[in-house]
Amino acid sequence: MNRQELSIGGLAEKTGSNVQTIRYYEQIGLMPLPERTEGNQRRYGGEHVQRLAFIRNARDLGFSIETITTLLDLAAKPDRPCAEVIDIAEENLEVVRERLAKLRALERALKHLVASCDGGRMKDCRIIEALSDPRR
Repeated sequence: MNRQELSIGGLAEKTGSNVQTIRYYEQIGLMPLPERTEGNQRRYGGEHVQRLAFIRNARDLGFSIETITTLLDLAAKPDRPCAEVIDIAEENLEVVRERLAKLRALERALKHLVASCDGGRMKDCRIIEALSDPRR
């Protein structure tokens, strides 16, 4: 791949990202700023594709922007042991497990709520009644 061959739209398409997301990542320093052409157009290369793929994959696994910044910093030091990365991944795994537990509880509550409604008239709908309860 030519070092600077992609427009921002091309980078977005190649990585399945949104142009606004790429610009945001540039603004916060997560993505390096690309070189610009004489016409002031951004031009992205393979290193941008790889970095954005890293960010997207990390986001898909639930890592926060702050944690991704740390992971990128660690990845830039290839001779360091990866124990720190393992610790970060294990912490994130625990966060994911906690979210799953909350989602399972939410699923049970919704299942119970749906089962409590007999499908009669709206005035007697248990779901609407429960959603309207200020104590929930």
